[in-house]
Amino acid sequence: MPMLVRNLRLGLDEPEERLVARAAKRLRVPIDAIRAYAPVRRSLDARDHNDVHFVYHLELALYDSPAAEQAHLLRVHPRNVEIIHSLPAPRRRSGDRPLGERPMIFGFGPAGMFAALRLAEAGYQPIVFERGRDVRRRHRDVMQRFYRQRDLDEESNLMYGEGGAGAYSDGKLYTRVSEPLVRTVLETLYHHGADPDILVDARPHIGSDKLPTICARIRGHIEQLGGEIRFDHRLDDVEVADGVLDAVVVNAGRIPVGPVILAIGHSARDTVRMLVGRGVRVVAKPFQLGVRIEHPQELVDRWQYHELCGHERLPPAEYQLVAKKASPTGGDLFSFCMCPGGMILPSVESKGLIATNGASRSRRSGAWANSGLVITIDPEMIDNDPLAGLAYQERWERLAFEATDGSYRVPVQRAVDFLAGRQSDGALDTSYPLGGQWSRLRSVIPEHVTMALERGLAILDRRLPGFAGGDALLTAPETRASAPVRILRDRDTRESVNVTGLYPVGEGAGYAGGIASAAVDGLKTADRIIETYSRGMGHR
Repeated sequence: MPMLVRNLRLGLDEPEERLVARAAKRLRVPIDAIRAYAPVRRSLDARDHNDVHFVYHLELALYDSPAAEQAHLLRVHPRNVEIIHSLPAPRRRSGDRPLGERPMIFGFGPAGMFAALRLAEAGYQPIVFERGRDVRRRHRDVMQRFYRQRDLDEESNLMYGEGGAGAYSDGKLYTRVSEPLVRTVLETLYHHGADPDILVDARPHIGSDKLPTICARIRGHIEQLGGEIRFDHRLDDVEVADGVLDAVVVNAGRIPVGPVILAIGHSARDTVRMLVGRGVRVVAKPFQLGVRIEHPQELVDRWQYHELCGHERLPPAEYQLVAKKASPTGGDLFSFCMCPGGMILPSVESKGLIATNGASRSRRSGAWANSGLVITIDPEMIDNDPLAGLAYQERWERLAFEATDGSYRVPVQRAVDFLAGRQSDGALDTSYPLGGQWSRLRSVIPEHVTMALERGLAILDRRLPGFAGGDALLTAPETRASAPVRILRDRDTRESVNVTGLYPVGEGAGYAGGIASAAVDGLKTADRIIETYSRGMGHR
């Protein structure tokens, strides 16, 4: 019977093999009583720079009988050791409602991709419509057309295309969602090319350099199982008859439908407006808005590791920070999507806008670290109209574009100059691929964000000296941390509350916040469709 031994410490210079001896000591058994073992979780504890160490959870099996294992368990601290009871894998049975048309999915980001994979593996042969392009063409559109020529393609960019926004947004897989399906997501990514460390690390990370290839491999697997992915296909309209989704309009062509999974992502604002116009019930929800702050990675390493900086086993340092009650409304200013060794990206899908996001490659070896610094915007602060948040985001993104020279350079200000209310000058070096332009950020972010930054930066600079110093650059705005809308759905059926057959999922629907949670949401909705429908005539 396998056992889980938690919280085994390992020093920076100690080999992993010593974990076995420590597990044996914890269990009060000889080392040779351990038949097999494997690390299942690894984290770095750097809270005390005089005692930086790794913490492991170890799964193992003993040669002893189950009764003996239970006896050993009774002699140790129950919080750190437990028996693992194997449960049979759940059997997913098809429902009995006829499925006249193959299931359709709009959007091929994490939610749509994992929903399509689940349906394909169950034999449902889904059809995926993605308004953007496959990763190969998407990469060319971004790197050559946008970065070099400053010509943004509004259908193939860092927001739209195979993998969705997640394909170019770092590949962090950490989520607070406590859900067994997170493991399914990690294992799927591993089987399609991600590093096996994502199955062990407490904060798994893939990297924006590896994610596109992994996405293409998952697409190939879906196609081998009979699914289809159609790129350059945008959802233009929906037709609803008596509260039931009857057809969709794609690239001006009308298509009758069965169940439709709506996985449009957080930036398909035109699609959300169309849905509201067709009566799909959408409500405003809180969202985040702020800036990105960028520091030399070496400075972040010193904050975290002190004299241990440069140790070969230490990864680039990261942080998770909160300045309590910095917002004028009493809310917190907090870091979001911290990217060690990363870069800031121009994450927009429409011309004449600037919005920022963070990314990092698999090795996180860049010279800069960046993070969002955001506050939560409650709909009541602007307007409870479901589309007001979209307009609010766009307002500040357009002001940011107009504050620069029209070449998609990002507005930048040194943190110390922002606090002093003066213009920055001198050489400007930033990881943002299109370059930066010294600007007064108070003109491109709301006043309540400005006030929160004034208070919060002072708090964080006292905690981490130099956080708001001369080496800290602020870029703006950070507006795409979350969608400002929620497409309401039934808790049990997962369908739109007023349009049968329409299944909103993921970040764009307001039910996820990152790659892993969006993928889990897609899996759950695919499972619900499988439980509801037989494969029907659409698969003859």
